[in-house]
Amino acid sequence: MKRVLLFVATNIAVLAVITIIMRLFGLDATMNAKGINYTSLAVFSILWGSIGSFISLAISKWMAKRAMGVQVIENPRNQSEQWLIDTVRQQANEAGIGIPEVGIFHSQSPNAFATGMNKNNSLVAVSTGLLQTMKRDEVEAVLGHEVAHIANGDMVTMTLIQGILNAFVIFFSRIIGFAIGQAMRNNNSSGYTLGHFIGTLIAQIILGFLAAMIVCAFSRWREFHADAGGAKLTSNHSMANALRALQRNTHTEKLQGEFAAFGISGGSAVAKLFSTHPPLEERIERLEQTQTLV
Repeated sequence: MKRVLLFVATNIAVLAVITIIMRLFGLDATMNAKGINYTSLAVFSILWGSIGSFISLAISKWMAKRAMGVQVIENPRNQSEQWLIDTVRQQANEAGIGIPEVGIFHSQSPNAFATGMNKNNSLVAVSTGLLQTMKRDEVEAVLGHEVAHIANGDMVTMTLIQGILNAFVIFFSRIIGFAIGQAMRNNNSSGYTLGHFIGTLIAQIILGFLAAMIVCAFSRWREFHADAGGAKLTSNHSMANALRALQRNTHTEKLQGEFAAFGISGGSAVAKLFSTHPPLEERIERLEQTQTLV
């Protein structure tokens, strides 16, 4: 549940900060007592809604290394690290992408994620818990899942979707704020100012949660594709076994923030609408159905 709250709260916080900055610096000129300049507001919403998402994508590798404590393998110290690099290199070549950096982060929970600016500038990281609890063919399938995320362009696609949704949230929240401000207007216009500001913030929170539901739904859909990609790079049997290994895991630690969407671990069924991953049993069933058809 912690990762879900971080995922939703981060995006809402960004929009709230934008609103506060606009108010402090008097950048709300597009809306006043005379009405709304919809064209200017739309352009502004698209620009501000996209900038944050693309900045986040651009620094995603840097953030991952620091936030998750990822140690990039530059000079393999043992056979296990050499095998990780060789496996990712082989899968990347087969998937037709640039060879990602490979790293390890400390966590008892078996997990992994992929991030990066584009298909040829990416990072694949696995947890110490994954290496300690999974068999080699299962680890290979997990790596294939992450390489598939990169090959499918999921990081860029998620950024575009988040940027578009941010633009909608900014656009409609400011219209709602304007309407509330107009309703609260008094002779000295203080009612308008207060109503507009508070109304915009509240609308952003509500619309931000709705936008997060859409992003999470798209992320869940892409997980099935990444599973299929991992199975193609290894086998349906290995990919399904890797997911079963996650089911048997007793640790429940999850990836945080934006990295949750590109991890391997599943989310809580209680918070399914805000989960970035489908239930593990659904993913296993999908793989088994595909194997039966083949």
